[in-house]
Amino acid sequence: MLQRRRLTRRTFLRGAAGAAAGAAWPYVLTSTALGAAGRAPASERIVMGAIGVGGQGSGDMGDLLGFGEVQMVAVCDVVKAHRDRAKSRVDGRYRGGDCTTYGDLRELASRQDIDAVLIATPDHWHAPAALWAMRNRKDVFCEKPLSLTIREGRVLVEAARRYDRVFSCGSQRVRGDFGSLCDYVDSGAIGQVREIFVGVGGPSRPCDLGAAGPVPDGMDWDMWLGPAPWAPYNPRRCSAAYGLGGQGWRSWHDYSGGMMTDWGGHWFGAAMYGARLDTTGPVEVIPPDGKEHRLLTYVFANGVRMYHGGGGVRFRGTLGDAPGSKLPPRRRPSLRQYSGHGGIRGDWLHCVRTRQRPFRDVEYAHRVATVCHLGNIAYQLRRPLKWDPQAECFVGDEEANRLVDRPRREPWAL
Repeated sequence: MLQRRRLTRRTFLRGAAGAAAGAAWPYVLTSTALGAAGRAPASERIVMGAIGVGGQGSGDMGDLLGFGEVQMVAVCDVVKAHRDRAKSRVDGRYRGGDCTTYGDLRELASRQDIDAVLIATPDHWHAPAALWAMRNRKDVFCEKPLSLTIREGRVLVEAARRYDRVFSCGSQRVRGDFGSLCDYVDSGAIGQVREIFVGVGGPSRPCDLGAAGPVPDGMDWDMWLGPAPWAPYNPRRCSAAYGLGGQGWRSWHDYSGGMMTDWGGHWFGAAMYGARLDTTGPVEVIPPDGKEHRLLTYVFANGVRMYHGGGGVRFRGTLGDAPGSKLPPRRRPSLRQYSGHGGIRGDWLHCVRTRQRPFRDVEYAHRVATVCHLGNIAYQLRRPLKWDPQAECFVGDEEANRLVDRPRREPWAL
């Protein structure tokens, strides 16, 4: 059932004052309280806060504001202009001025009246923000990729189970772009899957940028860095510019795994979903050697090989290839689907109410992110690696195991 707002001293006193006033004045239920204009009654709404409301976060928040069961009450961002703009948008949606702004996510996540949070920060903040939210009993919708390291992902899975949280990781393109293809493959139309090609971009790289001017007014640079190593301000470190051209944070190893983890969250996610591999992981990762292995290769225990390269997402099976377009009618699709209406976010909101596991449950998101991280580690070490997907460690390789996680600045240790 939907988690109700928690009773705090402040809400108790408000209720008591209202009851006292009611002895002299009739209590009037407004149309908004009753759920008019497509909105759920106040007692049935999911009270939410949004953490990271710049580029992608602004879009995610706008989508969630379109759901009548959502009541957005707080926004957080390290850039004042972002949070002020988000507040104005929320207040405009509800025709009021009650949305609170924060520069520190811990203040938002500690509010007892908030049931759930959206997290759409840069990647290096996903795990600390989500962990803080879950420890404060919040359900979580976090943008992909789930994590910056393999260990972060497992910590988040364990926290979601320990605190009984509904955690969905945003990978809307898994079904949005590739749902029909995955259903077709799952139907048995191409026989048993033998090979998968995933054509996303490559890893991030070490940052070689120096200082570039003062920190802009209204930006908390130390909080933007958060768990990442301290570095001087440079707009190319923190810009949301897309791609690996060195103009934004996705280019740099301290903050992101690059396109490997960014688009990989969608495309490797679709590949593993369609082949029913998203509850496990590979047993071997082989970087390209210019000879036998032209592409980075993942080998799974069932014999399936998945390659980084080849364009799009393509499947090859014992009966042939899955066509990339103009698919025949899908047959007997049995893969899990969304539980609610309204795409991946509607699915999550439905599960917040019912306490089901969402379509992109944290475990699935962790398995996909792990594949992306494994590829980056193989590219970095430039040698084949043996991986144990149950123990989640490299077999007999301490150098590689040191890359399963990384240090964090205090106080952001996991």
